[in-house]
Amino acid sequence: MALQSSGVAFRRILSHFPEEVSLAFAYGSGVYRQAGPNSDQKNAMLDFVFTVDDPVAWHSKNLKKNWSHYSFLKLLGPKMIFSVQNNYGAGVYYNPLILCDGRLVKYGVISTSTLIEDLLGWNNLYIAGRLQKPVKIVAMNEDATLRSALDKNLRSAVTAAFLMLPESFSEEELFMEIAGLSYAGDFRMVVGEEKAKVLNIVKPNVAHFRELYGDILQEDPQVVYKCQQGHLEIDKSPEGQFTQLMTLPKTLQQQINRIMDPPGKNRDVEETLLQVAHDPDCGDVVRLGLSAIVRPSSIRQSAKGILTAGWPSGRIPGWSV
Repeated sequence: MALQSSGVAFRRILSHFPEEVSLAFAYGSGVYRQAGPNSDQKNAMLDFVFTVDDPVAWHSKNLKKNWSHYSFLKLLGPKMIFSVQNNYGAGVYYNPLILCDGRLVKYGVISTSTLIEDLLGWNNLYIAGRLQKPVKIVAMNEDATLRSALDKNLRSAVTAAFLMLPESFSEEELFMEIAGLSYAGDFRMVVGEEKAKVLNIVKPNVAHFRELYGDILQEDPQVVYKCQQGHLEIDKSPEGQFTQLMTLPKTLQQQINRIMDPPGKNRDVEETLLQVAHDPDCGDVVRLGLSAIVRPSSIRQSAKGILTAGWPSGRIPGWSV
């Protein structure tokens, strides 16, 4: 899997935090150059996610090392912080606007088990969506289950994108669809902003996307990948689409079933997916299913930011791509 490795600067920042992380990665405009309004990479905030096996123990240690990073919730202790992390939003707890090694940093904490569930099932498509774009891996242990889930998430992203694309398309069009999966239905996007934001992510980073997805595309029996020309062709027959629909993450399949299943019918998911595979609007149905996952997840996570970002101390919760 071609997830990016990182350098000394990121590991120095990581050294300010408790060591017990199963995965740490940096992402966003501070790590990979973007076009448009986020093009000032030098002054951009650095975004991190720390995946931890025992969030209560990790927060307990981090409170001792970095008490000032937390909002008023620190007064309620690590168990309450974990409760807010796990029971509201997308299962991630963010501390934003932290000065660390001379850089402005935002970091999120998520439990390993919650991340694996999202990578495999797309329960929220929040951190899983972030990991469908190029990131810098800062630290990663030998957890085979986590590594397998990271790879499955990338393969699922390719499959979902294929279902929303025509029979023939360019690499850039594919990467645009993949990068946009986790923005479908995001309430923070005004009309038209989603496409511009995705374009700004993909345009300067086609080589990084190719590194992330190249092997998967070469191995996929349903695609002809002409990497020299940057061109792809896929099987758009109902049989081909049904095969793809059947491999989608469970939550997306369930949302598609909910959208397509008439009241009182109670068809099983496989029957619904067979119908969708024959539908000329198959791609639109998949997009609606994605929106049904992303919209509530993004609303809940942003609402949680009011608690975790510490408005009383003057911090305002931000978000990045």
